[in-house]
Amino acid sequence: MNASRRQIKDSKLSAAPSRGHRAGFVAAVAALALLQACGTPLPPPQLYQLRSAPPAGAAVMSAPAVAAGTPVLQLLLPVTLPEVLDRDAIIVPRGQAGVQALSGHRWAEPLRDAVPRLLQQDLSTLLGVGQVWSAPLPAGLAVRQTLRVQVLALQSNATRSAVELQAQWSIQDPAGRAAPLVRMASLQASVLGADVDGLVAAHRAVLWQLAQTLAQAVRSTAP
Repeated sequence: MNASRRQIKDSKLSAAPSRGHRAGFVAAVAALALLQACGTPLPPPQLYQLRSAPPAGAAVMSAPAVAAGTPVLQLLLPVTLPEVLDRDAIIVPRGQAGVQALSGHRWAEPLRDAVPRLLQQDLSTLLGVGQVWSAPLPAGLAVRQTLRVQVLALQSNATRSAVELQAQWSIQDPAGRAAPLVRMASLQASVLGADVDGLVAAHRAVLWQLAQTLAQAVRSTAP
């Protein structure tokens, strides 16, 4: 009887290293898999740029260049954007109040730089070459009007079928010959297609709409 108990005890002891060995083997395999996953490089993100040219299909009637010495419009910098847009990620709505960054997709140029660049360029196209400047101004340049723009929202709607833009802007005569004009603009451009490229193109289209709105206001308030 005692011999049988000793045999059972000995068999349990001999089985213990086997179980430990299996556990160690599983842990080693898991660690190896983790190392392999960490060592696999992620694909580089796809970069997107807001093109300098007006959006495809836009009716562009470029204004003629203005004569030297003609008073100009000064676009005051910075053109402010919401903090959520001050990043390289392309942001879309999520749920009732959330946002998310599109994984693997990035802006090649931050919106804080692209938006004022495009506004100045589009306004020059619409008002005339040499008509729109931002600081520092060339010596001897006479400013007829100043324009300040604050972008309040610039992102797709919940269904990603359109990009919506809200902005507040003001036009002022530095000489004080008229009261400042302060307005709000709510614009949107349809997203053509279901890919990120179509989403980016709609961002460009709605910024062109903003430039058209601003150019019309500048013309109507020119002293």
